Amino acid sequence: MSKTTTKQRTIKNRVTLQGVGLHTGENVTMTFVPAKENHGFAFKRVDLEGEPIIEADANYVVNTQRGTNLEKNGVKIQTSEHVLAALVGLDIDNVMIELDSSEPPIMDGSSKYFVKALEEAEIIEQEQDREEYIVKDVISYKDEATGSEITVIPSNEYQITTMVDFGTKILGTQNATLEHISDFKTEIADARTFSFLHELEMLLEHGLIKGGDLNNAIVYVDKEISESTMKKLEKAFDKKKLSVKPNGILDNLTLHYPNEAARHKLLDVVGDLALAGTRIRGKVIANKPGHFVNTQFAKKLHKIIKQERRNYVPVVDLHGPPVKDINQIMQMLPHRPPFLLVDKIMELSDEHVIGIKNVTMNEHFFVGHFPGAPVMPGVLQLEAMAQTGGILVLSTVPDPENYLTYLLKIDNVRYKQQVVPGDTLIFKLDLMTPIRRGICQMQARAYANGRLVSEAEIMAQIVKVKR
Repeated sequence: MSKTTTKQRTIKNRVTLQGVGLHTGENVTMTFVPAKENHGFAFKRVDLEGEPIIEADANYVVNTQRGTNLEKNGVKIQTSEHVLAALVGLDIDNVMIELDSSEPPIMDGSSKYFVKALEEAEIIEQEQDREEYIVKDVISYKDEATGSEITVIPSNEYQITTMVDFGTKILGTQNATLEHISDFKTEIADARTFSFLHELEMLLEHGLIKGGDLNNAIVYVDKEISESTMKKLEKAFDKKKLSVKPNGILDNLTLHYPNEAARHKLLDVVGDLALAGTRIRGKVIANKPGHFVNTQFAKKLHKIIKQERRNYVPVVDLHGPPVKDINQIMQMLPHRPPFLLVDKIMELSDEHVIGIKNVTMNEHFFVGHFPGAPVMPGVLQLEAMAQTGGILVLSTVPDPENYLTYLLKIDNVRYKQQVVPGDTLIFKLDLMTPIRRGICQMQARAYANGRLVSEAEIMAQIVKVKR
């Protein structure tokens, strides 16, 4: 994981689109809403009680038969990929997507109109730096049943190549490549979804494309059409007369590109991999991609990123000047030796703090823990992290010397490695929620020798001292 110098981005204004869901056939209103830093992408069902939120998370994928469908606590979002592709393609990080139905509007079957709306909403920079997953090793996922495979390899930027082969003469083999995400708008966004005639017949029989018409789906005719089938299609698409053009496409729809199918598959990859939850710096090579293999790969990436984030050791210049030295720490904290367990504060912001402690054999607790095998007690590691977090929460008031910090709750405590004399502990605490009424909830981690040694979720409160 890496923090980049690129700032996170959202939109300045709300913007609304209306249309029809491809599979539900329902009229739907969708609104892109600005979101705070580190929010990511999420869908809000404003038509349901409590307006439940479904985050764009690969772990919520439940079905990929016709699009990427998410479900959380029984609440569903269908065909999320075109919307998510537009957000990633415009280099946006944080947006809430409000819907009054389960499915975004299909529009013309591409991301074109979503891109247009988001640009109209005005894309703006936020204060915090963007987090990025830098690919250092080759990562692959293969669906043995279909032969579909996705691989990501190291690269200086996010790139995608798709290679598709549908095994039909009418479409054949196609490739598409996106060298720079900045080219998404002009090269990929208007590539429309497509279907083969044999798939279309099945979907019509099962009532699965109630919102489809010839303006939002390319139909490739890969078999002879009987007169009865043509009648069904004319009725389904509300057309008096349909025909097959020489290029094998139903009716008179004109392709935007000879390889529009491959470009749309690339669009789907961009949208589906947004479910990994973190920006990717690497080159994705997708051979015969589809929503199943895309989302399985996104789940694999999500797991790897989560594990790496947990094991990420903050880069701290131990020889550099501290933000607060021991004397400044004692001006803020009431703790004193031998119970003062943080020596320096190396970083301090509104949302995080990094402190260090040099563990020596002179620590009082080594006398009895344990004779002949000195190990720092885990409970004191927690106390040291809590003291470091105290600096974070006390820095929000103008007179910290008039406050005391009390622990309210500690959850999900894990100890990974022993801490012994000679170790330098690095504590990093990040706010999990904004500080309210002096209550601070933090994710706390302690590192030594380049490894995570302990972690916990800590809730604390500062209380003004009555004098």
